[in-house]
Amino acid sequence: MTEATEPADRRLDGNAAAGVLGEVLAVDPTTAVVTCASCGNPAALGAHLVYADAPALVVRCPGCMQVVLRCASDAAGVRLEMTGVRLLRTPPTAASLAP
Repeated sequence: MTEATEPADRRLDGNAAAGVLGEVLAVDPTTAVVTCASCGNPAALGAHLVYADAPALVVRCPGCMQVVLRCASDAAGVRLEMTGVRLLRTPPTAASLAP
């Protein structure tokens, strides 16, 4: 079995993702639709259940109560764990709608 290889000239470093990720992370997070990796339920982040009384913010799916993400912030920075998210969809921004 031969492994498929991609030409090195197609590869970019992680900085190439900054523009797109900057758009995703610069929107009102409550309007983002999160699809749960466990049950497949899509719901606005604002409709999820948040437990803020732990060292990290814990966000649970309103459909199945599974953890979709955890977020912690302290002097070391921000840590975001999203293994319970199958898809995060944000509404279009004004910049993305410009001709």
